[in-house]
Amino acid sequence: MRVLLALGGNAMTAADGSARPEDQIAAARVAMESVADLVARDVGVVVTHGNGPQVGNLLVKNELAASVVPPVPLDWCGAQTQATLGFVLMNALEESLALRGSSRRTATVVTRTLVDASDPGFERPTKPIGRYLSREDAQVLLEHGETWEDRGSKGWRRVVASPEPLEILDAPAVCALVDAGFVVVANGGGGIPVVREDGALRGVEAVIDKDLGAAVLARTVAADVLVIATDVPNAVLGYGSPDEQPLGTVTVRQLREYAAQGHFGSGSMGPKVDAACRFVEQGGRYAVIGSLQQIQDAVAGSAGTVVVPDSTGG
Repeated sequence: MRVLLALGGNAMTAADGSARPEDQIAAARVAMESVADLVARDVGVVVTHGNGPQVGNLLVKNELAASVVPPVPLDWCGAQTQATLGFVLMNALEESLALRGSSRRTATVVTRTLVDASDPGFERPTKPIGRYLSREDAQVLLEHGETWEDRGSKGWRRVVASPEPLEILDAPAVCALVDAGFVVVANGGGGIPVVREDGALRGVEAVIDKDLGAAVLARTVAADVLVIATDVPNAVLGYGSPDEQPLGTVTVRQLREYAAQGHFGSGSMGPKVDAACRFVEQGGRYAVIGSLQQIQDAVAGSAGTVVVPDSTGG
């Protein structure tokens, strides 16, 4: 079995959201314990991950230094965090594998994701990123060409495009490494967004949803199962209400209907649900949204919200 495991950004921070280097290393060790358990059972694993807190740290550095040095563009932030988190995850995974007597090797692929230069998101950026700033502090970034919006009493906040991921350009390298027996970390943060112009690629100021990017990567590397690991055990209907209902096994059609009824937040569970549905619709065996602590059962399809093809029933 080949599994694409998508880790949320919170899997790389402390429980209180702290993202100091020591916090991220400790969190990676916890997350990779679960991955090592899968690898020890001879499951082929490709790992992808969020990078929101890490990019957020870089953006603060950009803001503080903007009057001294030009801000680092978002595609560079994505590349830096892919490499850094890949390094941390590889160290943690190899440590966990060694404790299990496994000599499986690991690799990180700094991965580009193709998007359409004419994607509507570029015309009117709406994805908020980073922290709130005063009008005066935001002005410095505006002068560097960034887009900031007045959010009232909270201050000003940067907004960027969040285009649709079309193709994972470096997936062939991922596949070659997986076929050679490596556990691969790839496409962190949904991939580095690039567009193709006049036969050449260039990075763009955008943020790709990491779960939607994971669905594309999973399809490209021929994963049997997509597992989206989050901090809750299931997707839930009526979240926060007295009638809250965790979802177990559900068909794509049923889950799409629940999404259309507004059960899943657009900034939280919504993209995970969409990604899970896309993967199964495009031929995946099943997708699971669940807790990292139940990863083995999730991979087996016996824990979490298990999304199956319509013909399977549920």
